Amino acid sequence: MEPVIIVLIILVVLVFIALIKTIQVIPQASAAIVERFGRYTRTLNAGLNIVVPFIDTIRNRIDLREQVVPFPPQPVITQDNLVVNIDTVIYYQVTDARAATYEVASYIQAIEQLTVTTLRNIIGGMDLERTLTSREEINAALRGVLDEATGKWGIRVNRVELKAIEPPTSIQDSMEKQMRADRDKRAAILQAEGVRQSEILRAEGEKQSQILRAEGEAKAAALRAEGEAQAVRTVFEAIHAGDPDQKLLSYQYLQMLPKIAEGDANKLWIVPSEIGDALKGLSGAMGNFGGLGGGGQSGGNGTSGAATERREKPSID
Repeated sequence: MEPVIIVLIILVVLVFIALIKTIQVIPQASAAIVERFGRYTRTLNAGLNIVVPFIDTIRNRIDLREQVVPFPPQPVITQDNLVVNIDTVIYYQVTDARAATYEVASYIQAIEQLTVTTLRNIIGGMDLERTLTSREEINAALRGVLDEATGKWGIRVNRVELKAIEPPTSIQDSMEKQMRADRDKRAAILQAEGVRQSEILRAEGEKQSQILRAEGEAKAAALRAEGEAQAVRTVFEAIHAGDPDQKLLSYQYLQMLPKIAEGDANKLWIVPSEIGDALKGLSGAMGNFGGLGGGGQSGGNGTSGAATERREKPSID
């Protein structure tokens, strides 16, 4: 009985192993390559799959999700013979599990080497300054070359990114000095522009202030002149409304003579001819001023044919 039991146990174990090998569960976003006697048979997709045990074998399980692979820094020589270290990151996805298994031995290593050689070709045609400022251009060129080369491997390169571009230490120091000089230059320019704008604004303010001051003085002078003219008109109307006689006019003129004579610049007086008649009437009314009346008579006779009479003011010198 014991040999029979041992045989049954062996059969049960073999059946269990056969069931395990027959049923293959493939996770989502994965694929498996099946070979029969070493030859490709089919590709197992996600889900439950049945294979022939001990005849069909699983060659490779491939993740179909997008993968991210960083590559170590690679020394690259620019067009101006400077060595820079460039770190790259590749985003790729397997689209054909069979091609990725049989068309290339190791697609990760193949992508890395292709990236390095392509990067050296691209950077070799650029100088350092263009290399540092042309990341998008380099990424696009790398992606185009890699996508074309990896298409037959069943791989699609979605993105290529440059993580870092590190020039030599001496070049970094020179670049920092240049950047510092540029910043100082821009600061000096901005300061000069600020001073210039401030001076312009100050000059504009002074100009506007002078214009407003002149306009105010002109308006004040006009208002004063208008007031004086209105006062003269008021006095003139009052005089005419009072109907003054020649005696009153002569007396008012004599009161105004000192004011007319004020100032050293008044060398010449303009005396209306009617004043002679007024003085003549006033001398007649005041008999004790006979001498002044004679002067008025002579003045009246001397100006009967003329509109005005000129009298020289005695010089004070």
